[in-house]
Amino acid sequence: MPASPSTARAINDRLALRLLQQEGPLTAGQLKQLTGLSRPTVADLVERLTVSGLITVVGESGEQRRGPNARLYGIVADRAHLAALDVRTESVSVTVTDLLGRELADASVPICGDTGTGPAVEQAVTLVERVAKEAGAEQLHTVGVGAPGLIDPVTGELRDSTGLPEWHRRLVAALQERLPRARVIVENETNLAALAEQRDGAARDRDTFVLLWLGHGTGAAVVLD
Repeated sequence: MPASPSTARAINDRLALRLLQQEGPLTAGQLKQLTGLSRPTVADLVERLTVSGLITVVGESGEQRRGPNARLYGIVADRAHLAALDVRTESVSVTVTDLLGRELADASVPICGDTGTGPAVEQAVTLVERVAKEAGAEQLHTVGVGAPGLIDPVTGELRDSTGLPEWHRRLVAALQERLPRARVIVENETNLAALAEQRDGAARDRDTFVLLWLGHGTGAAVVLD
C-alpha cells in the first residue's frame, strides 16, 4: 500500500534533517538536489521544520543571490540534548551532546568491584544528572547506553550474563525512573563500536566488515551491506 501523506511527510522531514546534520547548512535548492524531491515538497518541509523549531535560517549562500532560495537552513542544535553512557565492568563514562553531536560536557566515575548494586546504580545515575546540568541540558531527549552483554530483543534490556555485575542490568530501569521524559535505549558495546568505526574510524567507506572486540571477554560485530 502507498504511504499515507503524514507518513510521507515524516519520511521527507527525517531525510532533510539527516542531510542537514551530515552536510551542514543547506539551501532549499540544495535540499531539492540531494533529496530528489520537488520544489513545492521541499518548500513545505522547510516551512514545517522551521515552525516546529527544528531548523532556522543561519545565513545566505553567495553574496550576489537574494530571495528564499539563497537562505541557508541549519539545525537548531540546542533544540534537544542527548546523553551517551559507556558502561564498563568497573566504571561509567557520560557525554552530553547537542543535536549536531557537539560534546558539551563529559565525566567518568570508577565503580569498585565491591560496591553494592544499589550504590553503584546511584553513582551512575547521579553522574548522568550532573553532566547534563554542566552541559546546560534542562531535559535530556535520549539516553543511549553502551554495555557489555546481550540485549533482549523483546524488552530491549540487558540479559543476565555470567561475569557481569548486577548493577548493569538495574541501570536502565533506574535511568527510566529518574528521567521519565527521556527515551532510554541500550545496545551492546561491540555493535556500537562497529558503527563508530564505520562512521569515523578504520572502516569508513566500507559496507561490509567484522570488528573483533577483546576485553574481559571476546566479542564480534558483523556489518553486512
